Amino acid sequence: MIAPRPPLLVIVVYPVLVRYNEVMFIVGILSWWYTTGWKQRVIRLKERLIGTIDYFSIDLLLKTFFSPFRQISAGKVQGSINVQLHAFFDQLISRIIGAIVRTGMIIIGVITILLHLVLGIVGLVVWAIVPLFPLIGVWLWTNGVVLPWKI
Repeated sequence: MIAPRPPLLVIVVYPVLVRYNEVMFIVGILSWWYTTGWKQRVIRLKERLIGTIDYFSIDLLLKTFFSPFRQISAGKVQGSINVQLHAFFDQLISRIIGAIVRTGMIIIGVITILLHLVLGIVGLVVWAIVPLFPLIGVWLWTNGVVLPWKI
């Protein structure tokens, strides 16, 4: 069964109602964008930073900075002076290698943490200005600016 046509008065009023709903839809999106969406982005950035800090464990690397690398020859050695000197230099070399490896991991960890922080802040700034892109596009279009599309 086909529904009857609405009276002419409703047809005239209907576009106004649609326009109101479209405006409220945009208001709803923008209110989510700058409240809940913003909070979710900040929480995601915080969790990513905490995960990266936990992954590299820079505090633990600093605590064990001069520990032997992978605990190679970390025990005490009994025997002649020759055997003890050999064990001492083994431990010394293992500690130096451990310090070098830990230094590299600390440097890489700090760089990664700073990179996540900077990119996260850039992401938050971009998140704030993305809703302005359509307005910027309309302004450019009305002023006759045409960007070339080349692939």
